[in-house]
Amino acid sequence: MDWRLELVQVPVSDVDRAKAFYEQAGFVAEHDFQVDDRIRFVQLTPPGSQCSIIFITSAGVRPSGMRTGSPPESSTARSY
Repeated sequence: MDWRLELVQVPVSDVDRAKAFYEQAGFVAEHDFQVDDRIRFVQLTPPGSQCSIIFITSAGVRPSGMRTGSPPESSTARSY
C-alpha cells in the first residue's frame, strides 16, 4: 500500500494575509473561491509538490486549533 499526504488544513486567522505569505514563499494558488457569503476555500501548492495546504473559512467559526485571547502567564510565555 502506498500512503501519501496530499492535503493539509492550516488554521489561519486572516486568509488574505496567509495566502499572500505563502505566494511570496513560492506556493501556487490552485483554488480560491467563495462557496457562499460565509465560506471561502483556498488551496495552495508548493512548486513540484504533490501535497497542498488549504485554508477554509466560515464566518463566525474559529478554525480548529486556533486560540483566542492572551497566552497563559508561564515562564515559557514570558521568555518570548
